[in-house]
Amino acid sequence: MTAKLDPFAAAPAQMKSWMGTSLAVAGSLEPSLVSLVEVRASQINACANCINMHTADAREKGETEQRLYLLSAWREAPCYTDRERAALGWTDALTRLSEGHALDSARTALNDHFSREEQVKLTLMINVINGWNRLAVGFGLWVDPAAAKAARASA
Repeated sequence: MTAKLDPFAAAPAQMKSWMGTSLAVAGSLEPSLVSLVEVRASQINACANCINMHTADAREKGETEQRLYLLSAWREAPCYTDRERAALGWTDALTRLSEGHALDSARTALNDHFSREEQVKLTLMINVINGWNRLAVGFGLWVDPAAAKAARASA
């Protein structure tokens, strides 16, 4: 890892807890959906580290190049399910919360495709990736995807 500040070294107990929370939340939804949410939020936040890491991870889990390439234009691309579109709309709305986007249409789609429990899990997932984006961008993190995979395995 290269960084202006290594949060794992500076606050190891908190980062271990954050990693554990991240893994638990990510494990609560289907892996393909988690991958799309991670990449989409990272695109919005311009987090090169997380885009790099999560696209590599998504490919490893079987995600197609087409769906990864089209993710920035998901509204116009026909390759996403209605459930994925609802999750991406919710991701966009929450990640861009400060831009004043209306949540009503995103919430309606969310209600149509996710149970209440899944809505909470998805919202937690969006919060987790936005948190990682802020850590990575804020501290100038660049983690090799293989190193991240090894760290997740040991957590």
